[in-house]
Amino acid sequence: MIESSVEPDRVRSARPDSSAIATRFAALSHPARIEILRHLAAHRSCCCGEVVERLDLAQSTVSQHLKILVEAGLVRFEPDRQRSRYQLDHAALADISASLAALINSCCSSSR
Repeated sequence: MIESSVEPDRVRSARPDSSAIATRFAALSHPARIEILRHLAAHRSCCCGEVVERLDLAQSTVSQHLKILVEAGLVRFEPDRQRSRYQLDHAALADISASLAALINSCCSSSR
């Protein structure tokens, strides 16, 4: 049996942050979602149809990818009667960038 030197309370308190980070990274794990983020970064906001035209994917496919990005907190959704709009959440992307940098620094600092 392998024993952990990490205190159980400390592991439990770290899980929500780790879970949120993992969810965001999972949302980034598909090439189409990366392209959607790039498209949103180039525009203030856009509707699903504009992304469909840009990526040449089925509307249902783009909708599913957008839903995953919204649920991960990387994209904001603004409902509208005519055309719902999607917008990149720059703060969330900055957070995920900082989280990745912190993870890399914590893992690699001892090897320097």
